[in-house]
Amino acid sequence: MSTQPENRDAGAWAQPVHRLTVSEGHINVSGRRPTAPMHGFGRMWQKTYRTSLAGTNLSPSEVITVWKEHFPEFWPAGNRFFAPLAGIAPGEVAALDLSMPGGLKLSTGVLVLYADEESFTLMTPEGHMFAGWITFSAFAEDGATWAQAQVLMRASDPLYELGMTFGGHRQEDAHWSHTLKALAEHLGASGEVSAETVCVDRKRQWSRVGNVWHNAGMRSALHMAGAPGRALKNAFRRHEV
Repeated sequence: MSTQPENRDAGAWAQPVHRLTVSEGHINVSGRRPTAPMHGFGRMWQKTYRTSLAGTNLSPSEVITVWKEHFPEFWPAGNRFFAPLAGIAPGEVAALDLSMPGGLKLSTGVLVLYADEESFTLMTPEGHMFAGWITFSAFAEDGATWAQAQVLMRASDPLYELGMTFGGHRQEDAHWSHTLKALAEHLGASGEVSAETVCVDRKRQWSRVGNVWHNAGMRSALHMAGAPGRALKNAFRRHEV
């Protein structure tokens, strides 16, 4: 990944990961491969969300420390980030439960690709809504400290591309705008969140149509539909014991 400055500590990068592993109970994560934007199907987008933390007197490293420690607390209601025991550190894997339209809970995860004192980057796995990177950073500019989230992404498959076109992008924008606003309020700031979206590549990668096989939305829906049957099966097992 070439977007990080070359003078960063090599120890801040995750070691090569071919398949993700997470504790039992979270589907669509273990065994999945991490996916960069070039592995996705849809158009490639770069989205940047940022807010000023003016008046807080916090350094960028102090902001990132708080952001890492309280990361799940800043997400919108209905979305859960199961932080790894080691925290947000290179190579760690976190499971996610994301709220989707129609009451669907989408289970997926992320790999911590990079983490240092002033930024951290999460990488999505196969089956996630998009293939890409999400980088969270803090920096000093114009006499103030700023917090930023930047996403480089392609919808993973044709179904997700359709969903992103009809409301998914708005939901993504709302998620990270809410996160930055909640972070700012936690730190005692009240700046507005700005958002910038750039289409980096308008072409769709039709060679990646097969990604739909890993679609975590479909697999999560099937898992939810099978919940009554699993509960009944477990009840019979307990009765036999």
